[in-house]
Amino acid sequence: MNMNPMKPMLLTSAGRAFDHDDFIFEVKWDGWRIILHKDGERVEAYTKNGGCISDRFPELGEVAQSIKAQKAIIDCEGVCIKNDKPNFDDFSYRGRLQDPIKIRSAMITHPVTFVAFDVLYADRWHLDDPLIERKKILQELIIPNEYILPTLFVKGTGKQLSQLTIDRDLEGIVAKRLDSTYKPGVRSGDWIKIKNYKQIDTIILGYRTEPHFAFVVGLNFRTVSNKPVAVVEVGVSPEEKMAFLEIAKGLHTGKKKNIQWIEPRLCCRIQYRDRTDTHHLREVSFKGFLFDKKPEDCKWGY
Repeated sequence: MNMNPMKPMLLTSAGRAFDHDDFIFEVKWDGWRIILHKDGERVEAYTKNGGCISDRFPELGEVAQSIKAQKAIIDCEGVCIKNDKPNFDDFSYRGRLQDPIKIRSAMITHPVTFVAFDVLYADRWHLDDPLIERKKILQELIIPNEYILPTLFVKGTGKQLSQLTIDRDLEGIVAKRLDSTYKPGVRSGDWIKIKNYKQIDTIILGYRTEPHFAFVVGLNFRTVSNKPVAVVEVGVSPEEKMAFLEIAKGLHTGKKKNIQWIEPRLCCRIQYRDRTDTHHLREVSFKGFLFDKKPEDCKWGY
């Protein structure tokens, strides 16, 4: 085994949770996909694109002591837990840091845990072993602590786990076939992510009428106000569109390309399923106007 980065096995997507005896179900952790390579006392951390970010996580020294094998490759999600759930922005902050002083400080303010869900190598290759066997090996391989722990899973009952993640405002679940082998770099139907929809209150910053009517909505962040985060086409009724256009006539500030920008005074609630690293929201739909909401209160929840 060498310490060169490996590409992780990738997931397909599904819209709804399901029950099936041929699958196990895990919580989908909201962080960065990380592949850990251990060789003796040395542990390297690689992103899913192959970037080495080991120097940003001094915690890896403790992780090495918690992996029983002399040599191992483990598929993980790097997370920062805040208010009892993973916080994507906190881990992204840790992943971007390069200054040693800031990194040491962030170990206290943004502690990291590597949540392990698969083993590729543990003193021998396990890629062709069925998933359920790799899960047993993983449980025996890791000494759980605050730095690394194996994720829990359930057999067959995806709907129940999905509802639990909804109740706890988590990202969703992952369904995996019990007998699936590990295919590096392959997007396989044997692994399926099922993300939960979320809702958030946003500011209407502008709109377009062609080719389809849509709102441009934004949010307030710590360092920037009224940042556009989505274009919302779905869910606006003809009556809501007409009422909005009448109000918007007195709020126009300028037009660029096909977007008519308006003063940031009106708010609405939207539903979304996913977001990018730059907070652009995906699979969005309109859920209603919020006439009593103050624009300054439409903030990204950290």
